[in-house]
Amino acid sequence: MNILIAEPMADAGIELFRAQPGWNVIVSNPKEFRQFLPDADALVVRSAVQVDESVLSPAKKLRVIGRAGVGVDNVNLDAATAAGVLVMNTPGGNAISVAEHAFALMLGMARFIPQATASTKSGKWEKKKFLGSELRGKTIGIAGLGSIGREVAKRARAFEMRIIASDPYVTTQIAKDLGIQLVSLDELYAQSDYITLHVSLTPETEDLLNAAAFHKMKPGVRIVNCARGELVNTEALTAAMQAGVVAGAALDVFRVEPPPAGDPLFQL
Repeated sequence: MNILIAEPMADAGIELFRAQPGWNVIVSNPKEFRQFLPDADALVVRSAVQVDESVLSPAKKLRVIGRAGVGVDNVNLDAATAAGVLVMNTPGGNAISVAEHAFALMLGMARFIPQATASTKSGKWEKKKFLGSELRGKTIGIAGLGSIGREVAKRARAFEMRIIASDPYVTTQIAKDLGIQLVSLDELYAQSDYITLHVSLTPETEDLLNAAAFHKMKPGVRIVNCARGELVNTEALTAAMQAGVVAGAALDVFRVEPPPAGDPLFQL
């Protein structure tokens, strides 16, 4: 069986594939993987490769696509189904890493770490300018209570934060068992000091944070997005920050990656 890895992967992950008897592992990259498609039985992708009909058409032997991540928005599911190709993902595989990263971004905003670092490196000593605030007692609003959202909640509890969340697929009883208050999105916007996004990209969640959403938020809210860039309307976010509604935004993902150097967000 030929396993085609089309994007960079950790050596430990590659070795797991190579350890399987009868598996021939082909390690490639997004620019060159297409030449190996005719012989591939399985295709492994992350986020850079868009699996559409142009990828599936020459892959006559392909039986399965493995997405090393949570979402499958870079895979044309209809085309894969029509070709008889199974699509799999790895929900929960990176949950702890993403949850920890979300908290690193929150702490960075609370303590102005990037700004203070840049100031100190420039030779300034502006201790009073970068007075931070505690996370303790603040309300964190978690959009999406999947594996990542639940890991975020665990860490928020350790920081003694008030935890609210919105997820249409989670029952009130499940949220109660997790020690989380389940609320509507509008309530989450209105109550949260920090809003962190952990939902998949779907037609319903694209531009989830738009002008209307920012209008419902409490002044001084801080936004964390470690999910998908398309969840946030960057023009609306820029306007909300300029108006003082949003005090800070920590974005690990962007609609266009890498983002253009002249992005208005970078001028704030």
